[in-house]
Amino acid sequence: MPAPGCGSASRAATPPARDGSPEVAARHGARVVHEARRGYGAAVHSGLEAAETALVCVLDADGSFDPTELPALVAPVASGSADLVVGRRRPVAAGVWPWHARAGTALVAALLRHRGIPLRDLSPIRVARRDALLGLGVTDRAFGYPLELLIRAAAAGWRIRELDVRYSHRAAGTRSKVSGSVRGTLRATRDFAGVLRTVERSRWR
Repeated sequence: MPAPGCGSASRAATPPARDGSPEVAARHGARVVHEARRGYGAAVHSGLEAAETALVCVLDADGSFDPTELPALVAPVASGSADLVVGRRRPVAAGVWPWHARAGTALVAALLRHRGIPLRDLSPIRVARRDALLGLGVTDRAFGYPLELLIRAAAAGWRIRELDVRYSHRAAGTRSKVSGSVRGTLRATRDFAGVLRTVERSRWR
């Protein structure tokens, strides 16, 4: 599990898992960070806290993203021309991105653009500086984590860029908790809605 452009260390943060993914990550040289709490945000944040490099790259380690594309995302942050770089998924084949997941993402991205955040996707691949990410104070520990992160980053005046990345089929025998089913997409949408409600309440206090 190389981390090109993100320093010499790889971290694999995982919630309670029965599929053997922590063992696979360890065999490939990653330091596995075990997170007792369930939830996407809990796993990602634990990995962020455990990271020891100035720049942090986050991506799903399910084979859907190519880590060799990370240097292109790292470059703007490393050079100081961007504070956060997010990948925009470009499916490489039919059926990679189910219609319900694509529709849910399009809706959330439209809401972000309405807030002045220039994104077309809410993908799980991004690069930023570790200390800056921790300083945002993201509190969601479920699927709403990346949405809250983006909203807080924009509110803090971060320069956010979006770059195209290839999006492929997941590794055989695995299924996404979000895009793998309509139910999963609805669950993620519920978490996103919760984040948006929280943000709206805080605006009017």
